[in-house]
Amino acid sequence: MNPNGNHRVLIQLIWIGLVFGWASAASWRLSDSGQWTDVAQDPKSKKLLAVSEFKDQIAAGKSDEAHKTLAAIQAEFPDLAGPEMTAFWAAEEQFARRNWVKAIRMYDEFLDQYPTSWLTESALEREYSVAVAFLNGEKRTVLLILRLSAIEDGAKIMQKIADRTGDAPIAKRSLITLARSYEKQKMYMEAYETWVDVSSRWPTGQTGQQALLEMGQDLHSSYKGPAYDHRGLISAKSYYSNYALRYSDDAKTRDIAGKLTLIDEQMAYKQYLIGRYYDRTDDDAAAEMYYGKIQENWPGSNGAQRAQARLDERVDGKLPPEPKKLNRKAIDGIGDFLDHWFGVTWIFKPKSVSESAGVP
Repeated sequence: MNPNGNHRVLIQLIWIGLVFGWASAASWRLSDSGQWTDVAQDPKSKKLLAVSEFKDQIAAGKSDEAHKTLAAIQAEFPDLAGPEMTAFWAAEEQFARRNWVKAIRMYDEFLDQYPTSWLTESALEREYSVAVAFLNGEKRTVLLILRLSAIEDGAKIMQKIADRTGDAPIAKRSLITLARSYEKQKMYMEAYETWVDVSSRWPTGQTGQQALLEMGQDLHSSYKGPAYDHRGLISAKSYYSNYALRYSDDAKTRDIAGKLTLIDEQMAYKQYLIGRYYDRTDDDAAAEMYYGKIQENWPGSNGAQRAQARLDERVDGKLPPEPKKLNRKAIDGIGDFLDHWFGVTWIFKPKSVSESAGVP
């Protein structure tokens, strides 16, 4: 028989089978014995579909539907019942009653006792949903009356999920959600440390790129002004420079060069204020040293121009008295404005702490 004819017959049979399968709305799978069977008629496949449906409902937050599906699974597949099902069901009951603190404790106990259960993923999803609620301001009840903030509890839950799951997708989602929550609260150092954790787990790809940029931004945002420690600025500059080197095209879009220039201005301005301090204490040598450092380290900056202006005003080796219009209050006001300006214009501010998109 002609081989080409055989191929044509086989193709026709495949198309007939596909059309018939679609028309009958049946789902088919290849059994262990090598035979194609209708999923609806195969017990093993029915069980897998039921479990999959339940997990999807949990992930989608469809509590009522998930409870009904779980009850049906327990009734139809007795082999899935038992101690672990009972433990998970008990946690689910507390979740349904919104006794979330107790539910979290019971989910934790379940995960500790049954780390490889088919319900593990669902328990983690439940914990994640509770953590998101807490981070978004949901209160926890104490002594049946008091309603207290649970943001710290939400942060602990997110971190614990990540520690349990390593580099799994839910670990990434939990850490990014936690970092966004810290940023929303202006807890930039905590956000920075969370992004460091993200970077250590996913150092490459889109997530690694996002973490690198976020670490720089959070350290930059953590700088409180020239009266405070400036070491965060040094590290932020290092992250920005690394980002510009590795992702040059995106760095242009995000104006990383402008951020680097701003850091230089902030650093120069801090040194300038130190020089001004020594001006006021009549320590001309120290003032001259700091003004010189500004010229050396940040040439062309506004701080360097101001420092040079002070040096040019020397008369017989002495600096003139400070002009009254440039008193300490005015100088600090300018500095506060400069530093506050950056803090309120940085990018990547999510609408919700549950947002976990990558670098857009």
